[in-house]
This record gives sequence, C-alpha cells and structure tokens, in this order.
Amino acid sequence: MNKGVLNLVSVGPGYEEMIIPRAIKALQDSEVIVAYELYLRWIGPHIEGKEIHTPPLTQERERALLAIKHAREGRKVSLISSGDIGIYAMAALAFDDMREDDTFDVNVIPGVTSANACASLLGSPLSHDFATLSLSNLLCPWEWIEQRATRIAQADLACVFYNVQSAGRQEGVYRILQLMLAHKAPHTLCGVVRNAYRPDQQVSIHRLDELPGMKFDMLTSIVIGNRFTQRKRDWIFTPRGYNDWSESAEAEAAAQLPQQAAWVFSGTGDGNALAAGLAASGQRVVISAATGYGGELAQQDCPGAFVWAGRQGVEARRQALRASGARVLVDATHPFATQISQQLIELSRELDIPYLRYERPSALDAADAYACADMEEAAARAIAAGKRIFLATGSKDLASFLQAPGAQERQWFARVTADPDFVRRALELGVPRANLCAMQGPFSQGFNEALWRDWGIDCVVTKDSGEAGGYRAKAQAARALGIPLITVRRPALDYPQVANDLDAVHAQLAQWLGA
Repeated sequence: MNKGVLNLVSVGPGYEEMIIPRAIKALQDSEVIVAYELYLRWIGPHIEGKEIHTPPLTQERERALLAIKHAREGRKVSLISSGDIGIYAMAALAFDDMREDDTFDVNVIPGVTSANACASLLGSPLSHDFATLSLSNLLCPWEWIEQRATRIAQADLACVFYNVQSAGRQEGVYRILQLMLAHKAPHTLCGVVRNAYRPDQQVSIHRLDELPGMKFDMLTSIVIGNRFTQRKRDWIFTPRGYNDWSESAEAEAAAQLPQQAAWVFSGTGDGNALAAGLAASGQRVVISAATGYGGELAQQDCPGAFVWAGRQGVEARRQALRASGARVLVDATHPFATQISQQLIELSRELDIPYLRYERPSALDAADAYACADMEEAAARAIAAGKRIFLATGSKDLASFLQAPGAQERQWFARVTADPDFVRRALELGVPRANLCAMQGPFSQGFNEALWRDWGIDCVVTKDSGEAGGYRAKAQAARALGIPLITVRRPALDYPQVANDLDAVHAQLAQWLGA
C-alpha cells in the first residue's frame, strides 16, 4: 500500500497570483482535493481531473476527517483553506483528528492570511509588534475574547480583528471597540478592509473613535494601529523602531510634572478658565488637553498652569497621576466626552484621588420637540426635515449623519475645529470643501445667521453643549431664520460628585486642598 500524503494547503485571499508555488505544486501532485467550494474559484486550473470533495462551510470537521480518511488509504490529499491554513483555519482541526499511529506524511504550506492581505492594502500598519484576535465566540468563550482584547489594548499593540460581525453576532465588535478606546487614544489610526483581494474590495482609513458608528460583516477585517501609527498620503504605517520609536519626549514631559498638583482635564473654554483661576490662586495646576491644538489654547488661556497635551492613553494617565502625586482630579471635559469621564472616574477610585465633575448647565428646554436621544435619531430627523443640513456636532460624529440611510440625497455642511486631522476627516467622509467651515467656536447669533443664510441652510443639528458651547446663540439664530434646530441630548453618566458652576468647584477644591 502506498504511503499517503496530507497537504494542508493555504491558497491566500483570493487571487491566484498570491498563491505560493509550493501550494500550486501540492495541488497538482494530489489525487484528492477537499475544500469549501468557494476556494475552488481561484485554483481551478491546478485541480482539473482531480477527485474533488466540497462539504459546506459549516462542516469544517467533516472536511478534515474526510481528508485524513483518504490520506490513511494511501492517497495524496490536499485539504485547502483560504488565507493561511494555520491561522484560524483548518490545520488545527486536521492535527486534532490525527492519531499518533498515523503514518501518512504531512506538509503544512503557508499562505497570505487576512492580516497580511489587509495590511498590504492599507500600507504597513503591522511593522512592529502586533496581535490578531478572532471575535467569533463559537469556539472561544466571549469572556476570554474580552480579556484578550483588554490586554492587547493595554499593551497598545497594533492588532487585526478577524470574524468581525455576523448576523448572529452584531454587538460584540462594538464592545471590543469600547475596550480599545478605554486604553488607546481615540485618534489612533485604523483600517477597515472588506473582501481583500476579492471582487468588491473596499478599503478605508478611520480614527478609532469613528469605528463604533460603522457597520461590518464576516467579510470585513479591522486593523487597529498603535500610538505611533502615522498617515502618509493615502496609507498608514507603523514605524519599526529604529528612529522615532522612543517615547523620550513624553517621558521628559512627564518627569517635569508638578508634584502634588490639582489636575484639570479640559478641552473646553470654561475648563481652561477654571484651571486659570486655580493657578491664579496659587495652586499647582496641571491642565490635560487631548490634542496639540487643545494644548496650544490651554497655554494661552492658563498662565501659571503646566500643560500636558497630546495622545495620552489611560496607562500614561495612570502613571503620570501616580508619579506626580496628584491631589485631585477635576473633570472639565466636554459634556459628550463620556469615554474620558469614565476613565477618570475609574482612575480616581483606583488611585484614591478625589474626583469632581464640572458639568456646565444645560441650555436645552426639557420639552423641546426637536431634542433627540442620540446621533442616529438626530440623523433620521434631520434627513426628514431638511435638504441642506448644517452639522454643528463636531467632527467625531459626522459619520453618523453622512452614512445614515438617505444621506446621499441631502447636501451636508459642517463646522469643525481648525485642526488638520478634523478637517481631513470631514473631507474623507464626503463633506465638500466648499461646505466646510473650519473655525474655533463658540460663535455669535449674528455670525450663525449670516453663515446659514448665505449657505441656504434649512436644518441645523447641534449638541446640548450649554451656554459656554454657544448653544443659545445657535438656537436664537435658527429661530430668527425659521429653520429647525435639532439637538442631541447629553448622554447620562453617574458622576460621583458634580458641580455646576465655577464658584462651587473652587469651594469644593478649597475644602479638599486646604486653600
């Protein structure tokens, strides 16, 4: 009896030219081919005249057992998988079902897996340490998937998500993305690739905080960068580490942090005013801003305060707060920045640092007929109410409107902060350059009226950002023009302690700090 051969053959993402020569030779030398029928489309010329078996997609173990049966009978068999057969694929099943006394030869033939294929279409995002994670809980408990995602995020590894979303697994990916956002910077560069190297290929680049508003499927892979991932032209890449991988600048800045200071997490004009008042009273103050532009504004608005700005994740915040002996955390971030607020609440409990939320008063009438619970509801109402719609929601939420059902039939206008990343994001989402106002608010009623009248705006969408965010001026301008102002209500968050005016903040801090 002839000695059988079991070839575990990888045939790549979908193009014949991406199959390695050794895989083609194994196919040509085999008598029996076992594969999911879809894979035969790009290997047809190499398997003519072979005995072919195609158990359906859900019968992976049956395919492995069938291939082993023929190999035990002394035949040359190729068990085929797309991508790389050893990565989330058939090789493990074949080894699992082999016996110690089997005598057939085994050849594992590698291929281009989804991570490689997607990375090549995006540029070079996996050039340093990275991880892959399957989001399917069919073979792995969901708790394990969440634990692994958390560790990947904490280590700030670049990563690739496989099996992202299916008809029966709609919500898991959004939970994993929130875990990523808990530890990675919101503007971390990411890629979304659908049908890599197959018909209907789709490739796009996004910020991490844009992904929760998107829809995916089983044909999609998501590539998450790390803090060093950069954009160049229409590509993203992660440096290998020979040149600019060092975090010496961040370490140097952290080493200069004032000891025993009050930390104010800002990003708003009233937050900067609060920090400036504390510094003027003689308190040591660190003001943390999420972006370089926010840091520039803080430098101007807060003389006497130490400004810590840039892409700090939760681990960098944890280390800086602990190392500097922070005495109190003042959360003066935007009312809609619930992600950072949740992080600060958790850090305050973990590090035993008092936490105070400064929550600017709402300017929204509780009975406002145009108030919405979230961006999706606001998008639907805006599309129903107007044809030339102005978005004053900020760049982060543009995708909720521009990718909503019926959005293509409307003309969109937007105002974003004058930051190159925010402008680029708006342009990539489809806002025409002529419809984009890149300026730092808040704005007067007269400015809003003039802009909306000149642009022929017939509907405006904004957030309940309070008086400090220019809400009243927007409401008055919309009323004067007779156009609907659709307002998104603030998300609910259970803050441990809240103050609604600056005097109350200073009084509480005086009690804590003994000032």
